[in-house]
Amino acid sequence: MTTLLTGTDTLTRDALAVLQPGFAGDTAPDWVLRRIGEGLSSVALFGRNIRTPEQISALTAQLRAERDDLLVAIDEEGGDVTRLEVRHGSSFPGNYALGTVDDLDLTRAVARELGRRLAACGVNFNWAPSADVNSNRNNPVIGVRSFGADPDLVARHTAAYVDGLQSAGVAACAKHFPGHGDTAVDSHHAMPRIDVDLDTLHARDLLPFRAAVAAGSKAVMSAHILLPALDPNRPATLSPQILLGLLREELGFDGLIVTDGMDMEAIVATYGIERGTALAIAAGADAICVGGGPSDEGTVLRLRDALVAAVRDGELPEERLADAAARVRALADWTVRVRGAAEPGADSQEGTAPGTTSVTLSGSSDVAADAPVGLVAARRAVRVTGTGKPLDEAPYVAAFTPMANIAVGDETPWGVAPELERLLPGTETGAYNSAGIDGTDTAALTGKVLAAAGDRVIVAVVRDLHRHAWMADALDALLAARPTTVVVEMGVNEAEPRGALHIATHGAARVCGTAAAEVIAGRA
Repeated sequence: MTTLLTGTDTLTRDALAVLQPGFAGDTAPDWVLRRIGEGLSSVALFGRNIRTPEQISALTAQLRAERDDLLVAIDEEGGDVTRLEVRHGSSFPGNYALGTVDDLDLTRAVARELGRRLAACGVNFNWAPSADVNSNRNNPVIGVRSFGADPDLVARHTAAYVDGLQSAGVAACAKHFPGHGDTAVDSHHAMPRIDVDLDTLHARDLLPFRAAVAAGSKAVMSAHILLPALDPNRPATLSPQILLGLLREELGFDGLIVTDGMDMEAIVATYGIERGTALAIAAGADAICVGGGPSDEGTVLRLRDALVAAVRDGELPEERLADAAARVRALADWTVRVRGAAEPGADSQEGTAPGTTSVTLSGSSDVAADAPVGLVAARRAVRVTGTGKPLDEAPYVAAFTPMANIAVGDETPWGVAPELERLLPGTETGAYNSAGIDGTDTAALTGKVLAAAGDRVIVAVVRDLHRHAWMADALDALLAARPTTVVVEMGVNEAEPRGALHIATHGAARVCGTAAAEVIAGRA
């Protein structure tokens, strides 16, 4: 049973300071405002908290009325993982698209504009970018969230993204240290294990994090993954060897170490959220991310009390908790300084404030003056193969829909149908998934698509085709029946191109769908 602490002593305030909890609703609950007054230094926003930019601004103003230096964090990667535009899809392509273009100025400009929008809404800490090298093509949770599979490419774009985001006054957070790219397990569901040697880790997975540190990333997020070459007993989030020995001492990182969500099964199933939280702070983490799942006051109180109890029981040195809290407050101080530098008439201060630098896009003569940078990037990331011609009549869009991972979520729409409907009025669409599909059902699924399409050209939209046998079988059967079918791959582009036209968008953001629709309708 939770022991409710009512005091505001230093130990209790420090315990609250290291928590980064979420909450329910689009206004701040009374309990959040009360705990801010007692020492809570951060809150996290998720899709459930967001309706419009004006509403977010009002929410962050409400929170900062209690504490001006409050850290307001968000998981806004752009691309497939968006909270700011959770209801209609992101205005920015994700990392995979940016890595495909491989223009550092473009990556920097996209991150800067994303940061500008966050800062305008009062958000000052973004759990991005993903610095993972997607070396496992079957990775179920990273995929298009990574810049790619080449460590050097990921490293240089990670640095550019950090630079762009922080130039807008928003703290960056390189994740998921020391690298979640070579996993076949999603840490939301279980503990991934990476069995590679130290040479591989240093040459591949750690390279982007070195680049992030060198670029001045204000924060690094730990991964709930087991790497026996570094620590055979504990996952990175709970490992002093990894957080202190590797990240702090070897890589020289002096900023904030924040954990991935402590309510994820990789931690909860083995350690429990309370013990995991205490172990993480003891291991060298400075802030505890929680609230993607539990979003209630009781969770905050349990974690606060677990930290206090760990100190009193001698399991967590009080000075370690105090140091963690001090690092949280130091980052909060930085955000206040750069916010002040952005105000009219203010002198330049530490960091780069919004509006103080300009970005020139190399190789971007195709950028229209009125094209938002996110759409520019999405257009440049499209790759087209095949001999088919653009369509001049409304098609039927068959969206083959895999189950979304928890990081992406299933509330954000994706695909090409809405934009195609605008460009080719009369476009219709249907969604198809693996429910009830085995090797004998492919013909039935194909039959449903053909019946719905009638005599219209079919546009088949897929996502990570190489990872889903049911999807590949259904697409092959559809192409055999309708060779004129256009195929749009909106995930990791690993399968062989097929279709009269094959369009790879390298991500499923709304702007990626727009760019693909422009190609299909001959408007590119």
